[in-house]
Amino acid sequence: MSMPLDSRMAENRSVGELLRDLANDITRLIRNELALARSEATDKMQQTMTALVSIVGGALLGLAALIILLQAVVQGLSNHMPDWLASVITGGVVAIIGGIMVYGGQKALSAGNLAPDRTAANLRKDMNLVKEHAS
Repeated sequence: MSMPLDSRMAENRSVGELLRDLANDITRLIRNELALARSEATDKMQQTMTALVSIVGGALLGLAALIILLQAVVQGLSNHMPDWLASVITGGVVAIIGGIMVYGGQKALSAGNLAPDRTAANLRKDMNLVKEHAS
């Protein structure tokens, strides 16, 4: 029975060559993991910036809602006319939209959404692979 070509080639290689290949493989693996971590960190940074823009936008809409609601209070108290109702409705809608935006931004900034999941999973997989080959 003949041995596979890869097994015969491995038997003919010196321990030094095998160790050098192992070091090269480990170096390549580390470089790839660092590249993945860098890519994932960039993605998370973009996600964070989008969330911050949403929070700022929500805060600005909240400020606009406060101004509109204060205008409605002033109109309601000074005129006792139904004109203030339009301002109350407009301010209420703007406040709801602003609140939804702030909530969405806060949710996007939660620690669970910012963790480098793919990198952690790849590192666990790589560690298991190294353990399998070491034993």
